[in-house]
Amino acid sequence: MFKKIMKGGHKKPSKSEANDSSLFGYGNPGPGTGANVVVNHASRPGPSPPGPDSIVALVLAPTGTVELLPSFRDVPVSERQTLFMRKLQICCFQFDFSDTLKSVREKEVKRQTLLEIVDFIQSGSGKITEVCQEGMIKMVGVNIFRCLPPASHENTGQEPTDPEEEEPYLEPSWSHLQLVYELLLRYVVSSDTDTKVAKRYIDHSFVLKLLDLFDSEDHREREYLKTILHRIYGKFMVHRPFIRKAINNIFYRFIYETERHSGIGELLEILGSIINGFALPMKEEHKLFLARALLPLHKPKPIALYHQQLSYCITQFVEKDFKLADTVIRGLLKYWPLTNCQKEVLFLGELEEVLEATQSAEFQRCMVSLFRQIARCLNSSHFQLFLKFMH
Repeated sequence: MFKKIMKGGHKKPSKSEANDSSLFGYGNPGPGTGANVVVNHASRPGPSPPGPDSIVALVLAPTGTVELLPSFRDVPVSERQTLFMRKLQICCFQFDFSDTLKSVREKEVKRQTLLEIVDFIQSGSGKITEVCQEGMIKMVGVNIFRCLPPASHENTGQEPTDPEEEEPYLEPSWSHLQLVYELLLRYVVSSDTDTKVAKRYIDHSFVLKLLDLFDSEDHREREYLKTILHRIYGKFMVHRPFIRKAINNIFYRFIYETERHSGIGELLEILGSIINGFALPMKEEHKLFLARALLPLHKPKPIALYHQQLSYCITQFVEKDFKLADTVIRGLLKYWPLTNCQKEVLFLGELEEVLEATQSAEFQRCMVSLFRQIARCLNSSHFQLFLKFMH
């Protein structure tokens, strides 16, 4: 189930508190401070852009002159933690990606620095200190926790279009964001990461902000978020109930308020794996989640975008506990579409999978209502339903 790992206009506010660099202890460099980052404009004289074999970064030395940060391999082991922190500071600076000709050198410097930080974490060449871990998570937050661009219909004021017909949106700053997400992923999955220490920084607030980002319209970002959140769920047991409840709330808002969210499918993919690991007898909390969140997800119009993942989750519940088959079938009948034959085809396919895992006693409880609905489908003149029954 768990598969691959890997706009302009005014910004809309994030669902959680908006985050700027000052919230993480990294403000703009002030005068008279040592080892602060200098953002050099292309018109200013400076060193040549770094090549792939010489990863460097521009830093303002206490003397006021520009110096180059060396690679990790070029300094003694005892100095690498300090160098690590200085490189993190460089990566806390944001750039305008709406203009590809703006700050070209500085963007490349940051990208190369991010690459080296990722390599340093992945290589495990040195166990980073708690201070460095805190600085790294702060740097990650500065980069990824941002106001997402408005949806296309919000830019124009036009009526929302079918999400399936919209052009896919690609985040302009992805060359930097991808490396930041890769760094976070490597940190979470690393065997050197002590969860007792890491949970001080990857806390409930951090998790909530990650979940907010699932509304990103860039599918590449959602794939990284899916992988990272799934790994956090597996590694940080203390966060599990909170993550389930937070996903619940996203579903409620989607079902009963907006019917617009880019990441429902990815969240359901995570839940499919979680449901698969539920212990028996199943907790009442999980049964309520099925009845109050998963089954009502059949109601929104854009169900086709996430129905495959939803159907998998629903079937997992029935396979885990066959007694839930009656609840599931009655739920499907409750939300059965009246005038949308495409949705009816989806429902019939899901119903077929559920019935395969249904035992006789549960089937008898709901078979009268079920056969009445099937009879209505058989009387339909729509060719898609006819082909479905012929198949």
